[in-house]
Amino acid sequence: DAERFFGELDGRLGKFNLELACEKTRILKFTRFRKESNARFDFLGFEFRWGTDRKGCDVIRRRTSRKKLRTALLNFKNWCRQVRNRRLRKIFEILNAKLRGYYNYYGVTGNYRSLNEFYKQAMRMLYKWLNRRSQRKSFNYRVFNEIIRYYGIERPRITEIRSNQLSLNLY
Repeated sequence: DAERFFGELDGRLGKFNLELACEKTRILKFTRFRKESNARFDFLGFEFRWGTDRKGCDVIRRRTSRKKLRTALLNFKNWCRQVRNRRLRKIFEILNAKLRGYYNYYGVTGNYRSLNEFYKQAMRMLYKWLNRRSQRKSFNYRVFNEIIRYYGIERPRITEIRSNQLSLNLY
């Protein structure tokens, strides 16, 4: 059954001069009737899994893939290390652009917790690296939070438009 499916898919992709990477491809039973099986998969930086909404209806939940979140935080740490000696105005300008881009991609409904986790970790790292600009501590948390407010750092937010959400018309 799986070989037949892969054969059909391979033929369909062949029309567009594309190939299927068999070592990266797997078939997963992802149905609302087997939610207990804890089936989940990562695709385009998101983890997809089944859940229920407030009304008790079955919905597909999306959150930032754990691997992508760790990678983004590692890249952010390296960026902080590189720019820590620039002027604060320039650092916070670039930081806002980075955060805006992150929120625009990962800001889907149901993913606020992951966005907030990224934001908190990023601010913690930035505080740490800005305090390594000299032998003396440059900031305490109170002053750092005032600076964040002064420069208007982007807070986590959902950017997905409600009409673009994944919806299941089951009836």
